[in-house]
Amino acid sequence: MTVRWHRWLAVAALLLGCWALWTLESARSGVTFEEMSVGPTPVTVWAGSEDGPAVVMAHGFAGSRQMMQGYGLLLAQAGYRVYAYDFEGHGRHPTPMSGDVTAVDGTTRLLVNQTLEVIAAARADAGDVALVGHSMATDVLVRAALETEGIGPLVLLATFSGAVTAQAPDNMLMITGAWEPRLQGFAADAVADAAEGVRREAIVVPAVDHVAILHSRAGRTAALDWLNAYYGRDGKAQVRPTGWALVGLLAAITMLFAPVARLFPAAGGLPDELSWRRFAAIVAAPMLAAPTLAAPVDTQVLPVLVADYLALHLLIYGLVQLGALWATGARPGPISILGGVLVLVWTVGVFGFALDRYGANFWPVPERYGIIAALALGAVPFMLADARAVQGAGLGRRVLARLGFLVSLGLAVALDFEGLFFLLLIAPVIVLFFLSFGWIGRMAATRFGAVGPGVGLGLALAWALGVSFPLFSAG
Repeated sequence: MTVRWHRWLAVAALLLGCWALWTLESARSGVTFEEMSVGPTPVTVWAGSEDGPAVVMAHGFAGSRQMMQGYGLLLAQAGYRVYAYDFEGHGRHPTPMSGDVTAVDGTTRLLVNQTLEVIAAARADAGDVALVGHSMATDVLVRAALETEGIGPLVLLATFSGAVTAQAPDNMLMITGAWEPRLQGFAADAVADAAEGVRREAIVVPAVDHVAILHSRAGRTAALDWLNAYYGRDGKAQVRPTGWALVGLLAAITMLFAPVARLFPAAGGLPDELSWRRFAAIVAAPMLAAPTLAAPVDTQVLPVLVADYLALHLLIYGLVQLGALWATGARPGPISILGGVLVLVWTVGVFGFALDRYGANFWPVPERYGIIAALALGAVPFMLADARAVQGAGLGRRVLARLGFLVSLGLAVALDFEGLFFLLLIAPVIVLFFLSFGWIGRMAATRFGAVGPGVGLGLALAWALGVSFPLFSAG
């Protein structure tokens, strides 16, 4: 990439970042932020009015309070008081989820109890309470509403609950993304089966999936209109494209790493490219070895779903790939501490700060420190091997290398579907990591060699996974 293109890239990233920041900060303007606790449950109150109706807002599985900002901040700007909280095991809640996840009287019961406590706290502050939730939370909120007298309207995103009956809940809006036909069917049936006099509506918002629905402008508009109609309010707020702005900001931060890295002296050139035959071998060997060698090992140590297995899988994958690289004659190259520090600061500090403020929790509670350290034991060798394998490689080889790892996770799930099913939920996090942090690592390896940036990326991967996994304790 020429110097001219680096300059154009920096200009484009700065312009994109400025627009994104303006949009995201505008969505927060006029809103007060108050942190409180209900027992051990961390709660954030977003308020645009001191006397507005209260809205208790809950996230989905592997989510956090921050992920509900698209709806929460809009309602706050329209005059509501929004009480967003982290479920046990999620976000910054220090207590792991527990109980039987397959039984209604197990984990679900505990989450309903937690929600009832937050509802009681919101009622003490603001009286009447409406409920808004996404995915997993829709079932929890329905069950909480059935156990609480005088609950106001429900707005449920990506709804599914076995507790919905013909008579209850009343006054329920179900919003489903156009790319989720199964959930569309559930919402339509819930409306069709409703008893006479029960007010329900199901709408489908265009061009969104299970996650993008959290920033759907059509969905947020419908939610505000539904609550306004119930409370007889005319509160308005501009529905901004916060989803695109968040993507734009994170993309801008990613792109800006290249010109920032060029401010520092280079530490090494690119290595000779491996033949396709050798490259295929260094992808295939760990792809097959990691699930095969890890399968017999008992990984029930950490209080997190499948995190200990993933740490072992990453460790084996990285060590086997490093061995394969050594066998082909590929050597580590220069070691740049500066490159590793710069990558870690940019991914965890800059990128992580933006993500935590505008999109999803990225800062760990102390209970997660040990989990991040355990993941780092596997993530550092894995990313070190990956950084060396794709250093200077073309797009085809980079895609092949990352597909190899995803295939290895798929093989692991196939060998133990019941025990490792939750690895499938981590795959999108891995893909996003490679798309964003992978670019940062590639730019760093080009300038500083693979070793330092590889270690930095390994620590960043451990951090990202360590804050994403829900804490869980069977006890």
